[in-house]
Amino acid sequence: MITPGHGRRPAEMHNTAINVQNRVLSVVRSVLQQNAISADVHPESRLVDIGLSSMGMVELMLKVEAEFDLILPQFEITPENFRSVKAMERMILNQLGSGSG
Repeated sequence: MITPGHGRRPAEMHNTAINVQNRVLSVVRSVLQQNAISADVHPESRLVDIGLSSMGMVELMLKVEAEFDLILPQFEITPENFRSVKAMERMILNQLGSGSG
């Protein structure tokens, strides 16, 4: 039986998720700072509510791709996947997992 995580132990998967979340938070904070937006960002924070514009979202997508050395497939580039840090984390973990199998 194949399980999510491609044979990784739960502790490894948890550490990977924490690492991804921290890296996404760092990228989001960087984009906010470049756009002169000062806000306290948490994993569940809605980025549109914080003040990130559509151009800021494009910038965020490009920086996420660069940070994780990914090219996001068109179907992943949706408002839902960039709604929050948590949503981006799920998308990135999915992409990292699908690329390793």
